[in-house]
Amino acid sequence: MNRYERFDCECSAYSPAPDVPGNDLPVTGAAPGAAGAAAQTEGPAIAVRDLTKVYGSYRAVDGVSFELPRGATIGVIGGNGAGKTTTIAMIMGLTIPTSGTVTVLGHDMARARHKVLRRMNFQSPYVAMPARLTVRENLGVFGRLYGVRDLGNRIEALAEEFGLADVLRRETGLLSAGQKTRVSIAKALLNEPEVLLLDEPTASLDPDRAAWVRGLLMAYQRRTGAAILMSSHNMEEVVAMCDWVAILSGGRVADFGTASDLVWRHACDTLEEVFLRFSGSPGVW
Repeated sequence: MNRYERFDCECSAYSPAPDVPGNDLPVTGAAPGAAGAAAQTEGPAIAVRDLTKVYGSYRAVDGVSFELPRGATIGVIGGNGAGKTTTIAMIMGLTIPTSGTVTVLGHDMARARHKVLRRMNFQSPYVAMPARLTVRENLGVFGRLYGVRDLGNRIEALAEEFGLADVLRRETGLLSAGQKTRVSIAKALLNEPEVLLLDEPTASLDPDRAAWVRGLLMAYQRRTGAAILMSSHNMEEVVAMCDWVAILSGGRVADFGTASDLVWRHACDTLEEVFLRFSGSPGVW
């Protein structure tokens, strides 16, 4: 069992969290667009303070700080080894920080993560579901882990929404890569999370399918006021979905801002060009 699978399984150990107040009050400093639609005064969905992770002499994450307001989306981008995966694992409570703190929905993930586990969920195309189980069986297992009520109808609704109705009885291991990605996203929305962590949410999807799935995710956010933290190498996706972008390099936040601000600040034409500069790709400078 990898650490991401452990996150799902740990949700089953705790009782469902109580209902939280509605999203009807503004949050200070909320971003335009999605952020403004669900702004609240309850504090940020995620607050990361001086987060550091050291393995021996190697600093995988080095003093990362940022806040994700409720109802907003932050994209975390950077090259391989930039610290994205380790940062997200610490936010999920799967990796213990060497120093610094992570607060999700007002709870310290080092001390009280059990209070928020069922109010979160995550998606990654790189975490395989049991191949011999059908799509319906897999969604059923994860739905029970998260304590989803009226699970059968919830599965049917998500299958219809994500175009999976015709594969519900098919073994998950027999699906195409794109179908597995859509199942992964459906799984992440089973419990209608307030905080959603996405890792390459449209990987393996054709461009038209990718745009369709992004639209569904943004519609979910508008409807529920969920906060989204996503990691992606698709800069078109980041521009389309994110209120802000955090660029990680060498385990640190090298820059932070809206996509347009970052493009202007680094005298580039596109966010992809900015990304390539920080990822150290040859021939960009």
